[in-house]
Amino acid sequence: MANQNNQILKNTNAQILDEFNASIMFDKELYAQDIKGSIAHSQMLCEQGILTIEEQKAIETGLLQVKNEIESGEFKFSLAYEDIHMAVETRLTEIVGEPGKRLHTARSRNDQVATDFRLYVQDKSISIKEQLKELVETFVNVAGNYTTTLIPGMTHLQHAQPLNFGYHLLAYANMFKRDFERFESSYERNNYCPLGSAALAGTPHNINRDSTSQKLGFISPTIHAMDTVSDRDFALEILFNISTCMMHISRISEELILWSSYEFQFVRMSDEYATTSSIMPQKKNPDVPELLRGKTGRVYGNLISLFTVMKGLPLAYNKDTQEDKEGVFDSVKTVEISISILNEVIKTMIVNTDKMEKACKIGHLSATDLADFLVQKQNMPFRTAYYITKDVVTKANELNKDISELNIEEIRSASDELKNVSEEIVMYLDLRNSMNARNSFGGTSSMQTENQIKYFEEWISNK
Repeated sequence: MANQNNQILKNTNAQILDEFNASIMFDKELYAQDIKGSIAHSQMLCEQGILTIEEQKAIETGLLQVKNEIESGEFKFSLAYEDIHMAVETRLTEIVGEPGKRLHTARSRNDQVATDFRLYVQDKSISIKEQLKELVETFVNVAGNYTTTLIPGMTHLQHAQPLNFGYHLLAYANMFKRDFERFESSYERNNYCPLGSAALAGTPHNINRDSTSQKLGFISPTIHAMDTVSDRDFALEILFNISTCMMHISRISEELILWSSYEFQFVRMSDEYATTSSIMPQKKNPDVPELLRGKTGRVYGNLISLFTVMKGLPLAYNKDTQEDKEGVFDSVKTVEISISILNEVIKTMIVNTDKMEKACKIGHLSATDLADFLVQKQNMPFRTAYYITKDVVTKANELNKDISELNIEEIRSASDELKNVSEEIVMYLDLRNSMNARNSFGGTSSMQTENQIKYFEEWISNK
């Protein structure tokens, strides 16, 4: 009985170790890249006379059958395979026999996984980049409808100066354009092929790494085998790029949450992207922006996780790097769905222009224009103009008015320095004039906003 119990315990421990050691249940995500890399490898081996034409054809046909079985759901993944590489190779050998055993010539699982994973990251850099271009286009299109609509511009979450809402939205178009450029730059920097590096020191077989690089769409082979099999900078880069993108998504989500509250009422989200309370039927909760904001922390965690895994690894390959994939897979899926949903939220949101413009009459948004007027028209030092403007703001508060609503007599009565000020000042304090006065390059005037929209339209058409 004791021997039987020991055997059960042994079997249980072996199963636990298999589960702990295996990566097949998550790295099966890389099946397409693994098969693509194996086909290219077999073609190169044939070109070099290491495989016969018949062997290569059998291998390629068998690999395509394995791919079809996986995609049709016929393929059964098992812990016995350990990882996707052994799963594909084992099934290939079952299908084609002896040629399948020759496929692994002149390569290691070290360079194989580095190739598969890099292909995956490169593919996703392209697809996420394309999603971001669509998102930028949405922000630009929506911004075009609101180039004259006033909204309070804020600093420290306090009313500061009047903007147009289109201009505000274009700030996010700029953020997501930079995200696009980060993915684009990372793709170019990492577009080098690991295959042929073998375990860490290259291979004695007469291979042609340029051939496999070309077949797989890389610029050229990586130049140092040891660095190549241990490098996960490309994975860290996509995690950083995703984290930065999600930070931008979180910022617009926070604004959407604020803008849709009763205190603001600037926008109303489509019913598809908001929910009612379970006990308060009058409520409409911004659940989708809240989830977008929350998921940002999740992708940050994946980035820090991989940094922590990599920070103490000696050269070359270590099993620790098996922990590189799940976080990347998770972050990729998170950002893909987040961009897609945000795109729809922005397209479908209802903008309450009256509320936005009414809010501009709170906080004396055109106060700086009075100071600028005194500097430009009265040749007054800015700091003197600043304190006189404070007197006018005090006067407006006493009259329970916004500074933009004061008439010339009320302005003149605020300070001895303003007794003879020109009536032109009233126009300067008008909120829309204030917004349009900021006509410097990159400013908020309707003209500059429309110029930025043209810039983005040209950028989109060239990408």
